[in-house]
Amino acid sequence: MPKAPDELAHEVREQVTDTKSYLGVIDRLNKASVDRHWEAYADIPWDDPDFTVDQNDPRWVLPPFDRLGETDWYRAQPTEVQARIGLWRVATAMKIGLQFENLLKRGLLNYAYRLPNGRPEFRYVYHETTEECHHGMMFQEFVNRTKLPIRGMPRSLSLIAQAAPWIPLVSTEMFFIFVLGGEDPIDYVQRKSLKGGHIRHPLEETIMKIHIAEEARHISFARHYLRHRVPTMHPLRRRVLGVATPVVLGIMARIMLSPPGPMVRHFDIPKDVVRQAYRGEAARAEISDSVGKIRDLMAELGVISPTGKQLWKAFGIWNEPKQRRATQASR
Repeated sequence: MPKAPDELAHEVREQVTDTKSYLGVIDRLNKASVDRHWEAYADIPWDDPDFTVDQNDPRWVLPPFDRLGETDWYRAQPTEVQARIGLWRVATAMKIGLQFENLLKRGLLNYAYRLPNGRPEFRYVYHETTEECHHGMMFQEFVNRTKLPIRGMPRSLSLIAQAAPWIPLVSTEMFFIFVLGGEDPIDYVQRKSLKGGHIRHPLEETIMKIHIAEEARHISFARHYLRHRVPTMHPLRRRVLGVATPVVLGIMARIMLSPPGPMVRHFDIPKDVVRQAYRGEAARAEISDSVGKIRDLMAELGVISPTGKQLWKAFGIWNEPKQRRATQASR
């Protein structure tokens, strides 16, 4: 049986007030990567009959609360078609995930390349890169076993995304915003699905639990890095970061949560059904909620200017940060 975690891991949450506390967080993350890590082909029983991927398995059928799953069009389809659509959705999320993590790994290595001797971030970056390699292997193995023509990112977007690994050479802070822009929306959806008991296939559940456990560390590092670095940035660079962040997040969240075009075309899903499922108020709210933690962090760091706030609103990802809502509620 797999050695997947029994409970969902939580991020390391500490107040980073000085260099000592920041380095303490990195030490904790490094130790956690040694004590609890998983390997794609050692900790997942791929050949277990219960883990077989069958396109017609009803366990892939979308739950009733799912935006596409709740449409009349979807519910009118035969069970086998519903199952294949659900499996396509899962496999596409994994394919986009491994493509994003490919960009992430290259960016992390570019960041590590310039680190001086003795910096603990070097060791952590290599721990994270190793873990992301195993994520990519387990995601691709899952996609292969579906035998579906899964493409992942649109080609035009994939071409533009090749610039992402070079971001650390310009701004490490912007790179870790990019990291959170890819990781937070998926983490949000995966945790919501697992906590709600909506994942019914053991292979998907095992992969998801492993991914969440290790991504908790990766997200923790990115957040603490930003807390450590952003306050010391030059004011002009901070303003640029504040303006660029909602643009990056608005694009990334939609990439991670929008319906895959090839799936829509393959199953001939009507345009009005796609609009109903993915462009309504509930869909916009989910996209906004998926970047809520990053929005709260940017507010905490004081980089959301009036202009930046308008950009958050323009991309449909604005909500009052928790800290501000709590202050207003106490008045």
